[in-house]
Amino acid sequence: MRRNGSVVSVRVIDSNEEFLEAVATLNSGHGPLAIDAERASGFTYSARAYLIQVYRRGAGTFLFDPPAIGNMSALTPLGENDDWILHAASQDLACLREVGIEPQRIFDTELAARLLGLERVGLGAVVESQLGIHLAKEHSAVNWSTRPLPEPWLVYAAADVEHLPDLRDTLTELLTESAKLDFARAEFEATRTRPEKVASPHPWRRLSGLHTLRNPRQLAVARALWVERDRIAAERDVAPGRLIPDSSIIAAAAAQADLSSQRDLANLRTFSGRESRGLITNWWNALSAGKATEDIPPLRIPSDELPAPRLWRDKNPEAYARLTVARHAISTHAEALNMPVENLLTPATLRSVAWTELEPLSVDTVSASLLRYGARPWQIRETAAVIAEAFEGSSEKLETLATSTSTDD
Repeated sequence: MRRNGSVVSVRVIDSNEEFLEAVATLNSGHGPLAIDAERASGFTYSARAYLIQVYRRGAGTFLFDPPAIGNMSALTPLGENDDWILHAASQDLACLREVGIEPQRIFDTELAARLLGLERVGLGAVVESQLGIHLAKEHSAVNWSTRPLPEPWLVYAAADVEHLPDLRDTLTELLTESAKLDFARAEFEATRTRPEKVASPHPWRRLSGLHTLRNPRQLAVARALWVERDRIAAERDVAPGRLIPDSSIIAAAAAQADLSSQRDLANLRTFSGRESRGLITNWWNALSAGKATEDIPPLRIPSDELPAPRLWRDKNPEAYARLTVARHAISTHAEALNMPVENLLTPATLRSVAWTELEPLSVDTVSASLLRYGARPWQIRETAAVIAEAFEGSSEKLETLATSTSTDD
């Protein structure tokens, strides 16, 4: 814990009594609150926070142990009239809410850096380029569920929040100078209020390499192995891939017809992982269940998603022309604004607007379509006219664009 810039001790607060004392001290500080959360991605099954760092001017830095403290909602009222400053807020908001921290207004320094067109937007890079301070990042991928946490990790974690208020001030000035502060505020709020993703009804279909399996029985085996791996991972709170990797599941599913015993599975060269042998009975039982089940999954499931853009030329040539010309126009406009094109307008939104011909074609109909597919008001103001102009005679413009590109090459 640090107060007023001087080191008192670098330790973690892990009791409710000390937590409430820290809240009182933070309440006596002033200005925005900087917050960060450390998870144990790649090590644990859960996405919970294992360390939460909070800094406020006039109060200092506090490191909290969320699993030990439990509910931390007492922090929420501190930010009612000030920003909560985060770097890459979309990564941390869910685990903060899990312990009761509900920011009502945020400033995302990573998103601000993107909108400003900075080449590197990692925290260390932005702090160095804007404040001239070097942040060591050697502990960024450690297992934060470790207890006790080593002191060098705690020093690293504290540094992640102590510079955020100064960074926020600097980025705010740059956003104001470039007339992007309103854009940024709208994006911060969109990030804060974005609904959580709906859980997939078929999460096992996200297995890497699943597309290489060629028949439904292989899919049934892959599903059974994934379900068993997920069950054990949740029970042990360990990342599923640390038991057996996706590649092992795919290999076993592909070879399922040739595997007639537990020994065959154990001898499969590509069936590897920390627990490929220790849990071999579990994997064999799951594989056997997949081979025997009558609940055979289809190779493909119906989807209302648009086809991949590479297929548009054949499936919908007019839409392909609209998309290609508009994509070029939006990219050019993003360059003029000095921001990444995906922040000006997401590729998915542009694809949705381009797929169906708008009748009549006008800035108003393009604006309405952009709104329907989730574009923010500032994005609509910046892109509707650009898209409408691109869509007008897009087939002819596509030929011109192709010729220009060929000449440039």
